[in-house]
Order: sequence, then C-alpha cells, then structure tokens
Amino acid sequence: MNLIVGATGYLGSEICRLLTTAGKPVRTLVRSTAGRAKIDALKSMGATLVQGDLKDRASLDAACREVTTVISTASSTTSRQQGDSIQTVDLEGQLRLIDAARTAGVKHFLYVSFSGNLRVDHPLHTAKRTVEEHLKKTGLTYTILRPTYYMEVWLSPIVGFDIANAKAQIYGDGESKISWISLRDVAKFAFQCLDNPAALNTTFDLGGPEALSPLEVVKVFEEVGMKPFAIQHVPVEVLEAQRGAATDPLRQSFAGLMIAYTKGDPVDMQDTLKRVPVQLSSVRDYARRMLTR
Repeated sequence: MNLIVGATGYLGSEICRLLTTAGKPVRTLVRSTAGRAKIDALKSMGATLVQGDLKDRASLDAACREVTTVISTASSTTSRQQGDSIQTVDLEGQLRLIDAARTAGVKHFLYVSFSGNLRVDHPLHTAKRTVEEHLKKTGLTYTILRPTYYMEVWLSPIVGFDIANAKAQIYGDGESKISWISLRDVAKFAFQCLDNPAALNTTFDLGGPEALSPLEVVKVFEEVGMKPFAIQHVPVEVLEAQRGAATDPLRQSFAGLMIAYTKGDPVDMQDTLKRVPVQLSSVRDYARRMLTR
C-alpha cells in the first residue's frame, strides 16, 4: 500500500493519478475540512481515503498501518487552514509523519523538499533541511526529491508572471539562470523512484531540461504567444527589506525564495536522468500549454 500525504494538492494528486493508473494501491490522508471536489477527484481515481492531519500523531499512526511506502508532498505554503503554519506542518508535522512511518515499519519514505542550491535563510528552508536530516537518521529507506522552481507556480500570476495579460514581474536583474521544472515531471520522478533501486537512500536535485534566465523565459513566451510582455523588475534590496520587515514566517519564506531566485539555480540533470529516466518538459512546452488552453 502506498500512502500519499498532500494528495489534495496539485503534486500529490498527480502522483496519485500516476499510481492508480498503473494499478498501484493508494491510500490518501485527507483532512475533515478538505473540499468536496478534491475528495471526489481522489475517489474517482480509485484511491482509498483515510481522515487525518499532520498535527495529529494518532491519525498518522493509523494512516501508516500496513503501508509499504509513504510519499509526502504536504506543505502549508499553498494550502493553509486554521492551525497550519510552517512550524506546525512543514516542520513538526513532517517529523511526526516520519516517526509514525518508522513505528509502523514502512519500507520506503519519499519526501519532496526543494533544491539544495537554495541557501537563503528563511523558516521554510530551515524546516525542509531539518526534515531531510531527520529522515536520513531514522534508519528508514528514503528518497528525497529537491526540485527547483516550479513552472506552474513561479511562472504564474501568483508571483506576478501574468501570462494572460502579457505582464511579468522579474525579481532582481533577471539574468541568472534557473532550471525551471514542471510539477508534472516531479510527479513522474516520484512515481519512477518507488520501484527503482537506484533511488533508495538517495537525494536528487531536480530541474528541467535547460537553464533559462527569467528574461529568457519572457522571450520564450513572447515567441510562442507572438505578443510582447511588459516587464517590471523588483530590486533585490526591496526583497531584502520585505524579508526583514516580515513578521509572518510564510512571508519571510516567500521573500527568501524570491531572493534565491535572483541568484539562479541551474541543475545538471545528466546523472539523475540515467538513474531515473523521465522525459522532461521545457519552458517552451509549458508556454504552449498555457497559451493554447
């Protein structure tokens, strides 16, 4: 049995879809407050649902019973409910889940973190790295996936990349290259790692097929959409000031991720793709998908 924690999110639900399509048994941890549409979508895939919460250890113990593999994509950064925070979910909740998995005798724990090249200090960075180190020390067989910036998030209106209106907010000078990756490809990596001996007790930094600067990304969208973009730069000094002034750990973390973005994150995927073969989507592929839907 495969337990997915974070299955109501985009990445977790895509992993669920890949597993159920392949005929793999899937159990998903869902909260009592989960939306009906998301619950129905998981049920339609053939997943078994179990109610629980990363803040409730007893529910995690129950969810992990008779489970062979745990896949955790959960985070408070994209879906936050009462009592959720980086501290309670991304740190303490993930630590609880790992300990519950170890107690239940889970054979393999796959944890989705973020790129090891993102070294700007902020609460989410601290949580991710703490969880990684704890997982390695438990004795559980593990796989840690460290994707860089998701196209679906960082090339979207939520951070000022407004494709529909041809406007792009660029952090810093926009010259540093990033190996933008699709959430769909991260799901493929997770799926391919489950029965792959080369993925056991291994950490993979993940990126897309090429490293492009944010300004080069804008050019790709202009070429695909045949329309010029209006560009607005946000200086690093402004981001530093935002991080310094933020009192909420989530705001501090987003400012930190934006600062790291200005430094770039090219990821060499040659060795990883030999060990875990995945056909990667390019920024141009993503642009075509977004501009033709």
